[in-house]
Amino acid sequence: MDEKMFCYQCQETAKGTGCTVVGVCGKKPDLAAMQDLLVYVTKGLSAIACRLREEGGTVSADIDRMVTTNLFTTITNANFDKDAIIRRITETQNAKRTLFARLQNTALLPDASTWDGGEETYAAKAASDEVGVLSAEDEDIRSLRELITYGLKGLAAYSKHANVLQQSDPEVDAFIQKALTKTLDDSLSVDELIALTMETGKYGVNGMAMLDKANTAAYGNPEITRVETGVRKNPGILISGHDLKDLEMLLQQTEGTGVDVYTHSEMLPAHYYPAFKKYSHFAGNYGNAWWQQKEEFESFNGPVLMTTNCIVPPKDSYRDRLWTTGAAGYPGCGHIEADENGHKDFSAIIEQAKKCPAPTQLEDGYIVGGFAHKQVAGLADMIADNVRSGAIKKFVVMAGCDGRMKSRDYYTEFAEKMPKGTIILTAGCAKYKYNKLQLGDILGIPRVLDAGQCNDSYSLALIALKLKDIFGVKDVNDLPIVYNIAWYEQKAVIVLLALLYLGVKNIHLGPTLPAFLSPNVANVLVKNFGIAGIGTVEDDMKIFFEDIEGTKKSFSEKIHVTKDMLVGDIVRQYPDVVPLLMSCGLHCIGCGSSTYETLEEAAAVHGMDADEIIELIEHEFGGEE
Repeated sequence: MDEKMFCYQCQETAKGTGCTVVGVCGKKPDLAAMQDLLVYVTKGLSAIACRLREEGGTVSADIDRMVTTNLFTTITNANFDKDAIIRRITETQNAKRTLFARLQNTALLPDASTWDGGEETYAAKAASDEVGVLSAEDEDIRSLRELITYGLKGLAAYSKHANVLQQSDPEVDAFIQKALTKTLDDSLSVDELIALTMETGKYGVNGMAMLDKANTAAYGNPEITRVETGVRKNPGILISGHDLKDLEMLLQQTEGTGVDVYTHSEMLPAHYYPAFKKYSHFAGNYGNAWWQQKEEFESFNGPVLMTTNCIVPPKDSYRDRLWTTGAAGYPGCGHIEADENGHKDFSAIIEQAKKCPAPTQLEDGYIVGGFAHKQVAGLADMIADNVRSGAIKKFVVMAGCDGRMKSRDYYTEFAEKMPKGTIILTAGCAKYKYNKLQLGDILGIPRVLDAGQCNDSYSLALIALKLKDIFGVKDVNDLPIVYNIAWYEQKAVIVLLALLYLGVKNIHLGPTLPAFLSPNVANVLVKNFGIAGIGTVEDDMKIFFEDIEGTKKSFSEKIHVTKDMLVGDIVRQYPDVVPLLMSCGLHCIGCGSSTYETLEEAAAVHGMDADEIIELIEHEFGGEE
């Protein structure tokens, strides 16, 4: 893991060192430092809460909500308001003091719990060695702590959404706090942190189930729905993010006002819920994924409400029309707070909308979605019959996050070139790379089945488990399902950990493997779970769909490894050889050097002979199948 080429706030490659410059997300160093400090004091609060529970004391729901909201506030592209972050730090410090005073034993608490600094000390503390991602010297410990923390941020987001719908799980809250506390424990080994990482995946599944229950209990089970992408003549409000409760309140308050409501990006799947279909002014979806908002928010003409992430620093042309609520925030933009009962007054946004022109049309058409687990279960027999007949040959899970990088066009090209007998299962904003393509259907089943938001990735897991039961296989990896997932932010991390906990193997992640993974941690994921990156569309078509052609190939045709091949290309093209390479002592498979180091060069670095490695590969995989 190279601190000099990585932004820990947005987890993408950035110019500069760590968070000392503006990264891809647009957050500046002083803001990033305050977010690090907020995470730090939240860990301190969690350690006190855990100690109090050990002593037989109770921890209030307010503390649980503070922990999850703090984590959610620091998630990628959610809150850019430094003053708001500082207020949360101060509130957390006050909560720490109150909880600390209830402890019988305060010995051996971490510095994050005992530090009692006021606002005048925040900047200095944030710059200290104890705070931030580089607080651990060992890169494997650091890597695992960050992997766990990012997963917990995603889990906290799920919990926060469920909480506003009056659903909670005390076990999830207690685990979040326990896991945060353990990231401060210098006595934990790499193996213990790996176990905690897998446990995070377990609770990720629980958190997804809780949110699914909250959403469906409040708004019904998603159903197949055609969503219009054109515009009407009325002024409108555009709502983005993930919070369905905010949307419900906005629809209630705009009813009869002459103002239409449109969704953007991750709010698109709200149209699939039956409860929202009664609102005639719920007009449709406007635009595409979050990263295109600068152009699309400008052309929308009316106000935009960001309920969660993902905010892109706005242009001056629409800054006065951008509003935030909940954990989201941006300096200079209006912010709507909930009252003590959770109610939000959106009247200021509605009045602004009435004075704005109608949206400028971007496109004219529709999107079909609503294939969550309940809906797909209703189609299960039809799907199973089509699989048995050979009409459906394979499912491809292409969930996760979209982004602005040119490399993400890979997913559009991949979808376009998939064999005709394949179906995409998707959730999250990654779908905007292919959900408007004319990919057709297979005997009435659309080739893109959209389960909803990244929050709804639980549906993809349940669909896989349902198919496992239908076909009577013992292992979910025996199903005709492959995983080609795009990642960007923390909710993608908790989805990955949840899938690993459920036993899913051979997941491909792109556009790159997460840069916060140290070589050794990446190797653990490669060895134990078959995690791999993506290559070219042509190469990956061979990896994912070779069996669809129904041909059996000799070794020379199927696996052809040469000394001058890049290690990363070998891993992507021939994942079956990874365990053999690692058993030979070639442990650089998951590190950054694998993208530019040949097999011969890697072997030389480790004192091995590349010819002997190739002979072993030929011996293991050679001959006719």
